[in-house]
Amino acid sequence: MRRVLVVDDEENIRLVLRTLLKRHGYEVEVASNGEEALKQVESFGPDFVLTDVRMPKMGGLDLLSTLRAKQSDATVIVMSAYGNVEAALEAIKAGAYDYVQKPFKNDEVVLALRKAEEREALRRENRALREEIRKDFRFEDLLAKSARMQEIFRTVAKVADYKTTVLISGESGVGKELVARAVHGRSLRAERGRFVAVNCGAIPENLLESELFGHKRGAFTDASADRRGLFEEADGGTLFLDEVGELTMPLQVKLLRVLQEDTIRRLGDNKDIKIDTRIVAATHRDLVAETKAGRFREDLYYRLNVLPIVVPPLRERREDIPLLIDHFLSRNNARLGTGIRGIDAEARRLLLDYAWPGNVRELENTIERAMVLADGETVGANDLPERIRESRDPIKMQLASGELSIKKTSRIIEEVLIRRALQKTKGNRTRAALVLEISHRALLYKIKEYGVTDL
Repeated sequence: MRRVLVVDDEENIRLVLRTLLKRHGYEVEVASNGEEALKQVESFGPDFVLTDVRMPKMGGLDLLSTLRAKQSDATVIVMSAYGNVEAALEAIKAGAYDYVQKPFKNDEVVLALRKAEEREALRRENRALREEIRKDFRFEDLLAKSARMQEIFRTVAKVADYKTTVLISGESGVGKELVARAVHGRSLRAERGRFVAVNCGAIPENLLESELFGHKRGAFTDASADRRGLFEEADGGTLFLDEVGELTMPLQVKLLRVLQEDTIRRLGDNKDIKIDTRIVAATHRDLVAETKAGRFREDLYYRLNVLPIVVPPLRERREDIPLLIDHFLSRNNARLGTGIRGIDAEARRLLLDYAWPGNVRELENTIERAMVLADGETVGANDLPERIRESRDPIKMQLASGELSIKKTSRIIEEVLIRRALQKTKGNRTRAALVLEISHRALLYKIKEYGVTDL
């Protein structure tokens, strides 16, 4: 039996609605104001809350706001007197499902509840269908079978329904945005708000503030009308701040205030706007090192890093590569109509051995390129880029060649180690010299000797 909590300060209305709804098969409890209603929500656990807007002590809008803050599953329908439609519409914007205007007809109340029941049934059915189509190694749009990625899947499932800030770190191309989308997609926010993404490093500093916070008309030369920012666009949902490490100090201060107060202020405005936006941030930078260098605020780092998720590079989870190859083959066949049936053994081996500095994004682009260039129904080694065809481990190749010269083999090993050290330190030669345990001057000499370009 579905449960309804009726909240109204007029006793006659409470009595009428209790009698009406019981006659239609609902279990009903009543409250005279928002404060009483909150106690009833705890003890009664209603499926629906039918509440007046104007009440003493705590009105319907404050009740709705509190229920949202508590992440209650109850669907809220508001009642408003004639001439007070604006308050009802404000409630709809704040998350109420529907409103009924007083004086109401009995059928109108029952119809509003039936519509809400249908919506709840569809939401449950959608959730069930999503669970049914998930495969063993699929998590939202993420595909992986490695232990480290499976641990990330479990973490996302645990934290999804909490508003706590998540900081996703990892190299470019590992799929940080897909993890962020999974956090949103697995949460209740996916049913009431949007996932909005912005790359903080791709928008000029003078435009980014307006993009994030919005502006009032006349705030600057081209501000011809009021404009909502991305924080408001994501209200009720999730805002993904990609490359958050690129934010300037002034914007870091403003972001810190949003995280502390849950309010934003548009450019040119003098009042704050309350928002309910979850922040998920991502970066390829080492924010600990950035804070020590004074380029990133330490207090903001701790605010962002409440729930850290580190996505490993593809070279550290090679067991995921075959799964991703087959996925990209299938998807590109459907999207491009290429009709490629598979990848031959040599090409697959090259793909498995390659270091993938560009991670999953590089693998995806490589598969698409190879499928377009392939002459037959199978991708071969010659369809792969030259960098992959020539990427077989030179140390292994040297040892397998039968060459016994220590001098030649040492040079190959030395060059490989230098390249790997530069790759690990993202081209920082001073740090690379420390890793290699040689002087900075010696490293510069060997870089020139071996023709190693900056990585």
